[in-house]
Amino acid sequence: MTIQSKFSRLGTDNAPGQEVRQRAGAIEAKLRGEKLEGRTVDFSHGDVDAHPPTPGAFEVFAEGVAKGATQAYTEYRGALSIREALAERLAAFTGVPVDGRDGMIITPGTQGALFLAVASTVTRGDKVAIVQPDYFANRKLVEFFEGELVPVRLAYQDVEGRSGIDLCQLEDAFAAGAKVFLFSNPNNPVGVVYSREEIESIAALASRYGATVIVDQLYARQIFTGYVYTHLRAQKIDAENVITIMGPSKTESLSGYRLGVGFGSREIVGRMEKLQAIVSLRAGGYSQAVLRTWFDEPHGWMAQRIRDHEAIRDDLLEVFRSIDGIRVRTTEAGSYIFPTLPKLTLSGLEFVSALRLQANVIVTPGTEFSPFSDNCVRLNFSQDRAAAVAASQRLVTLVERYRA
Repeated sequence: MTIQSKFSRLGTDNAPGQEVRQRAGAIEAKLRGEKLEGRTVDFSHGDVDAHPPTPGAFEVFAEGVAKGATQAYTEYRGALSIREALAERLAAFTGVPVDGRDGMIITPGTQGALFLAVASTVTRGDKVAIVQPDYFANRKLVEFFEGELVPVRLAYQDVEGRSGIDLCQLEDAFAAGAKVFLFSNPNNPVGVVYSREEIESIAALASRYGATVIVDQLYARQIFTGYVYTHLRAQKIDAENVITIMGPSKTESLSGYRLGVGFGSREIVGRMEKLQAIVSLRAGGYSQAVLRTWFDEPHGWMAQRIRDHEAIRDDLLEVFRSIDGIRVRTTEAGSYIFPTLPKLTLSGLEFVSALRLQANVIVTPGTEFSPFSDNCVRLNFSQDRAAAVAASQRLVTLVERYRA
């Protein structure tokens, strides 16, 4: 693989948080139609103005700045005092002990933890099982490190009460030599939660085949009413074969501080630290102080945040389900909705561009999450409620405009 091809696979034009670039010439003209009035809503990421960060976060950050050098220049894996405090909270949350000294690393965002974890477990030719659809960076990172992707289907539209992961495909992947399994739970982009039975099966299969599992649990705190979350690391699985990734960037609206945490296998965390030492040295020292507020929000704050997001979810579901041909599963956790659109006269990428040009609505194309999701779009509905509803109404108006 040439250096050019490695980086061409990382294309960022359509990645979440990146506004799709303007198309030129005839294509641009094709996509310009009657403009729908309404304020711009960027569903490619959450709105930290509509849902502000946890109370006290900035004050703790300022205290870290005032502390000076001892906070700025922590160990590469993060300040020990902060890691040990987090270990107690994460152990209580996940149900099993966490080693804050040797089994945890603080990273520049959960994206940083994901990069380090994949780089520490995947090399050229390694087979890696990934779910489709799943987080956009999973596929790109495996390809960048020249691993071999082994896709595992998530039949989320065909089931209830579980994610719909094809466990037979997962076992086939392990039997064929996949040594790493990478997935998000709750799933990004679909917003489904893996059932206890599915998580127990993943643990059993990984243990049987000696595979390493990297699980992204970024939205594990924002579980909606009626759904139960099961932590993989609390199941019967070798603790040295699991890395769990979490952080306060989304549910807690602290994405601007760029904070993530990877914890689990001491060996893998050790490799992650060595790599972080030459990539970014450490997560921002002053930002690390903000982690002291994580899992320590005012009483009732998290419950209210969940209720607020459930209300927006329900409004958007009502809008999408009012249109014939749109299929959408109820979001069970997090803040994503992943509708499947009816057949249109535009390709998926063209429709995304038309939304931006004609409706002031920015979404992420489904193909970022699976090559088989061209007729899907992902919306992060952590937005102002009224604006999100109005934008989704403009989206379905364009569906009707371009319905085949």
